[in-house]
Amino acid sequence: MGQTHTREDVLRRVTRELDDRRDGTLPMHLAGVSEHFPDPTTMLGALQLRWYATLSGLIERELSARPLDQADAVVTAWARARAAHPGVRAALDNGLTHPVDGSMAEATRRAAAKEHAMLAVMAGLAGLHDPQAATVGARLEQRARTLAVASDARAQDNLVRQRGVRHGMTEIVDRVRQLVA
Repeated sequence: MGQTHTREDVLRRVTRELDDRRDGTLPMHLAGVSEHFPDPTTMLGALQLRWYATLSGLIERELSARPLDQADAVVTAWARARAAHPGVRAALDNGLTHPVDGSMAEATRRAAAKEHAMLAVMAGLAGLHDPQAATVGARLEQRARTLAVASDARAQDNLVRQRGVRHGMTEIVDRVRQLVA
């Protein structure tokens, strides 16, 4: 008897898989994917909605914490969304830069422009119907990507230091064991 997969369950598994791998390749092979996502563009659309939900929530949180610094709040929120779902972001970026067909190219281009406009509006740097909103938002996203890369580098440095401390502690414990033996 076959197992039934809900769209939400499948999307959760897809998100986990993407965030674990972080290579930007859509996991079309997972169980239940073909039932709910007949093609990569459909899956990418669902991931885009998941990304928007995460990003919007984080923007609201950051704006509440520092309402006088809207642009930095938006940049920080974007970087945090990327940290929360690095694989999803990589898949969205991959879909934009390497679309599988014209349909995906158009969908990802429009989604990116809308996201950029939203960033600019939420940062207080553009109006809702401002023709420059997408351009302003793209600059905000670039700032966020720079912040995210710097944050990734700091996290990697911390991990290396922690491993070094653990290694040092292991050496100390081994020496104490030798002395006690």
